[in-house]
Amino acid sequence: MPDIRPYVEHARGYPTGASGQIADAAEPLPAFDDPAFGRLFDRFADARVVLLGEASHGTSEFYQARAAITRWLVEKRGFNIVALEADWPDARVLDARVRGRRPAPGEAFARFPTWMWKNREFDAFLGWLTGHNRTRSLGDRAGIYGLDLYNLAGSMRAVVDYLDRVDPEAAKVARERYGCLNPWAQDPATYGRMAVSGRYAGCEAAVTSMLTDMLGRQMREIPRGDDEGLLDATQSARLVRDAEAYYRAMYYGGGEAWNLRDTHMFETLQTLLEAKGRHGKAVVWAHNSHVGDARATEMGVVRDELNLGQLCRQAWGEQARLIGFGTHTGTVACASDWDAPMEVKEIRPSLAESQERQSHNTGIDRYLLDLRAGQTNGVRRALSDPRLERFIGVIYRPETERWSHYAECRLSEQFDAWVWFDQTTAVTPLTAPPAVPGEDDTWPFGV
Repeated sequence: MPDIRPYVEHARGYPTGASGQIADAAEPLPAFDDPAFGRLFDRFADARVVLLGEASHGTSEFYQARAAITRWLVEKRGFNIVALEADWPDARVLDARVRGRRPAPGEAFARFPTWMWKNREFDAFLGWLTGHNRTRSLGDRAGIYGLDLYNLAGSMRAVVDYLDRVDPEAAKVARERYGCLNPWAQDPATYGRMAVSGRYAGCEAAVTSMLTDMLGRQMREIPRGDDEGLLDATQSARLVRDAEAYYRAMYYGGGEAWNLRDTHMFETLQTLLEAKGRHGKAVVWAHNSHVGDARATEMGVVRDELNLGQLCRQAWGEQARLIGFGTHTGTVACASDWDAPMEVKEIRPSLAESQERQSHNTGIDRYLLDLRAGQTNGVRRALSDPRLERFIGVIYRPETERWSHYAECRLSEQFDAWVWFDQTTAVTPLTAPPAVPGEDDTWPFGV
């Protein structure tokens, strides 16, 4: 006798196809402040690195969810690195706050897009982490670190300031070498254009020599106690070297600039884990475009681009877990153009042929979907075909959304888990000053 259940379920409005498979495997999510929320993600706590994505840089639910997961991993599972898609010098300011260290110079995240890390949702997490760390010894506190490479001026200043304190003669050498880049510190994109055109001598040799010296110093010297000054200065020198290459590569086109950026993020994460030793465990907050394995996306297959998630899987296998986030509609904090004022825009309902529409058609408002091999093989197969997936960065252009914000992806190979919020809201910025362009801009990618 034929099985009539699919027809009965369809008549009752039960989702069919991939949406039905998702609905069967979906685990509803409790409130963010319920300990059960973080506990649902404990299944990933045996990894060394847990990467938490976001489908936009301006969605409240993504920040709140990542905060709840990170609280659990830090408090219950001993994760001690919170690594952000943010610049190293800016994150140092936040790290000083949460670990009670000597304040770092400068203001964090004063440039466009200010709302990305200066919002109430993320600030609430920083407040929690500060309180948690007060109960721990200095060496056992979880820190905030930046993986990105844009803040050229802040990084050069960090190297020189450190050497001024410990080796004034070496500081003179650093000033001389960085003098090549100094005229362009606030506008490194112009440096890249001038260097590529041949109208200005490139600075590659100078910044590479500076990094080599700092790495040699790091190998010779043993850090004292909780002093991370040498680690900070060496990483700043690495940022300067990689940023110089990045701004030159931008003008060649293709995927080279993107690959340089994500390789830098991976190497920074690697450095942090090595510095923490065998007890180092990291949570990463970054966009889905960086977190999801690029080999399962159009960016890897068509554009020959790699990303942080791919590099983590290749290096650590199942010790790296990649978790993506998605939404169907709602509001988002964003801008219409680079350096334009922040706006709150309506997110258009996801396209009929998209991964998001499959998730929406389950009829479940918010859920976790475990995509690991052996967990939900039926849904893995159902989500293994290429489908459009939405990527909103700091810029959102709904009028050209299909071409500006969608790319084909194989969801079950891209992520180890998918976190879904059917309707979402914009983050609330802490302040809304005029956007100030500067060296830490993520142009031209915006993600």
